[in-house]
Amino acid sequence: MTITIQVGELEKKIASLFTAVGSSNEEANQVASNLVLANLSGHDSHGVGMAPRYVDAVLEKNLTPNARVQTRIDTGTLLGLDGQYGFGQNVGVQAMEMAFERVHKHGSCIMSLSNAHHLGRIGHYAEMAVENHWISIHFVSVNSRPIVAPYGGGDGRFGTNPCCIGIPVGVGSSAREPFILDFATSRVAQGKMRVAHNEGKSVEPGTLIDENGRPTNNPGVVVVPQSNGKMGALMPFGQYKGFGLAVACELLGGALSGGGTWHRQADSRRAVLNSMLTIVIDPKRLGTEVSFASETTEFIDWLKSSPDAPDTAGVKLAGEPERQKRAERRKNGIPIDAATWQEIIDSGKKVGVAI
Repeated sequence: MTITIQVGELEKKIASLFTAVGSSNEEANQVASNLVLANLSGHDSHGVGMAPRYVDAVLEKNLTPNARVQTRIDTGTLLGLDGQYGFGQNVGVQAMEMAFERVHKHGSCIMSLSNAHHLGRIGHYAEMAVENHWISIHFVSVNSRPIVAPYGGGDGRFGTNPCCIGIPVGVGSSAREPFILDFATSRVAQGKMRVAHNEGKSVEPGTLIDENGRPTNNPGVVVVPQSNGKMGALMPFGQYKGFGLAVACELLGGALSGGGTWHRQADSRRAVLNSMLTIVIDPKRLGTEVSFASETTEFIDWLKSSPDAPDTAGVKLAGEPERQKRAERRKNGIPIDAATWQEIIDSGKKVGVAI
């Protein structure tokens, strides 16, 4: 069973959860809007289904409402920030805006952000950059129960460690939609397994291993403890290639930022902490704005002119599916499976909110 709810109504209901645990109205609305935007984009794994976990993280005192970013170091083009365990959708935007101030002045900025609670869909931050016609690159670590196995390993040792790249295409009248590449370094996002488990679905072979390190198509092995009390794990995408990129995200996003890496046994905390290394570049200040705009449009047009392969919808570039899904769901509403909706209702009961 699935319910369908319109954007505005869903944002209000989710925001009420966060005001109930101490967020200001501004923060509650910002976090709720970000989660709903993930659903709108077709990324239900990073959408409102995360709200109950956020509420639990506040109640266990591992997520701090209304936190502000703290500056550790600022040399102009280098910016080291600490998220103070605040809502990622709040401190992440603060961090990007601070980086943007440096890009306006210097043409580029390398920014690290440690100790942010779940940053949500990283593509959101790339979209912020391309709105300014800037490039952004993001390496993100996940400090939470390890749910991804190393290539050749038999249990979870790190998180889904996303990587994201945003690139504007063209400029002015020749501008095209931006290229927004945003992906987990696991074969699929952990949240997609939560959604599949709630919907009673199986997943593709090669996606998971069970609590004994054996292949399985049951998403529940990474959602709920199994018979022996252990959990299964996701596999990295692309075998050793995805594994290598996941390690890079852990070392750059986690170690370099000061947020740390995961190298301990799993615990039961609900909080999901992210640390992120972000690079923002202004092509204009690099002196290649005109040629960059021309080359990006010509290359994208070249790709799109490829004839459709049999039984496919043709060439689609990163960012296109999300934009198409947003238009569809703004019109028709956002579908939410019954199990996820019940989790949201139950979360409201914990904090005295009737959803």
